[in-house]
Formats: sequence, structure tokens, C-alpha cells
Amino acid sequence: MNIKNRVCLVTGAGSGIGQAVCREFAGRGAKKVVMVDRRDHVVDLADSINKELDSNVAEPKVGDVTNDTFRTQVYDEVCAEHGLVNVCVPAAGITRDDLAVKVNRETGKAEPYSITTFRQVTEINLVAPIYWAIEMVVRIAEDRFQRGLKRWEPEEEIQGAVVFIGSVSSQGNKGQIAYAVSKAGLEGAAATLTKEAIFHGVRCGIIHPGFTDTPMVRALGEEYISKNVLPYTQLRRLIRPTEIADAICFMVSNSAVSGELWADAGWHPPA
Repeated sequence: MNIKNRVCLVTGAGSGIGQAVCREFAGRGAKKVVMVDRRDHVVDLADSINKELDSNVAEPKVGDVTNDTFRTQVYDEVCAEHGLVNVCVPAAGITRDDLAVKVNRETGKAEPYSITTFRQVTEINLVAPIYWAIEMVVRIAEDRFQRGLKRWEPEEEIQGAVVFIGSVSSQGNKGQIAYAVSKAGLEGAAATLTKEAIFHGVRCGIIHPGFTDTPMVRALGEEYISKNVLPYTQLRRLIRPTEIADAICFMVSNSAVSGELWADAGWHPPA
């Protein structure tokens, strides 16, 4: 599937991997790159991409990715103005790290991880990405039906591609009960959706980045990164967001690639 002249949609486009993916899509000749983020900062980022490429390829959309009405509105506007979305990378995500069970040293009482926080993390990291992807498949399926097409056939071109953003934490990581669950859940979503969506010509996969040089990882602190990340990473450095973006483009453009791709820079944590 060629990225050139395709309509691409990325959530979490205001920073980190999401921003890098948008720049990569735009640089590879996408027809339109829809940059979705909750912060107004994404408007400036879209302007910078358009100025760099001397093109109006990047289009910002500001709103809450967990809001169903916002999601539908974005797709309605994009499809009406630019045609069907062909590539969806729902990259928006958060971390709210803490132990699943923590004992108060003064009272001896064990405190569980906040269920409110757990729901917040899974809503943003798991539920929202799935439904941004499903919304793209919905539009493609309806368009095919209206054109009298049924099951996608190999003689046709690929109709769309979804790449979920997983994490090496999906294997389990101390202090990340909610984050690990949300990323592991995306594995099941990708595996299921790819079996269903190919009926409409849509491929689906998931990439598992290791520790990448993003604001989310930098928030861990330099000391934590130096002691707990770099010594167990074969490259002995954080992954560059551009490296993950390049891997995502590989997954999108090579139709023979399916399932999961691990881009972890050789990270092997101790037991």
C-alpha cells in the first residue's frame, strides 16, 4: 500500500511518536495528514510541516480522543473534504505509573492502584485507539457497499491500514499495571480486527516500541533512564521517534507484513 496520495490520520499527533509519524507521512507524499491532539500546540506543528514542505498537507484537529462525538465529527469532515481515510495510527496515550498494591509504611494498610486512574488509562490507551481504527473501517465498508462491492479480492488494491502503538511493557513491567494492560489489550484488538477488516480490504497490525525519546519517557527522569533503561538496551540509548515512524511506514506500505513488530532496540529487562 503506497502512502503517497493517501489520507492518513494520526492521534496523539502533538508530540513524540505521533508527531514523528505525521512528519514521515507528509514527507512520503501523503495527500493529507490529519493531526489529532487535545492540545492547541498541534496547530503550530501542522503549520510548521506545511511550511517545511511548502504544501497544505497537514491538517490539525483539536479535541479529546475519547469523545465519540469528536471522533465522528473528525471523520465526517475529513471524508467530506478529502475522501476516505486510508491509514490510521491512533498513537495518543498516557502513563499513570504506580504499584498495583502498595503498603503504607506507617499504617501497614495495603492500598490498591486507583481504579479511577486505571479506567482513565485504559480509556485513552485501549478503548479510544480501537474505535478510531474501527471508525475508519466503517467508512471504507460503507463506501464499498455503496459501490456494489462485497468481499475484498486480491486483485484490488489494499483499501486501508491500521497500526496500533503497543509497547514492550505489554510483556509486563513493574509499576505499570494499567499501562501494561492497555498495551497488551491492543494486541488482541489488532489480531481480531485484522481477521475481520481484511474482508473490506483493510490490514491491521501493532508495533511495540521500546523506550523512545519522547516527553512521556523523559518524564521518568534521567536517573531512572540511566539506571533502569539504558543498561538493558543493546543500543545503549533511547530510540529516536523517527526510527519508530520509519518502522510504522514499513508496516503500512509492505502488505506482506502482518501481526506484531517489535522495535525495542534490544531491550531485555532483568527479572
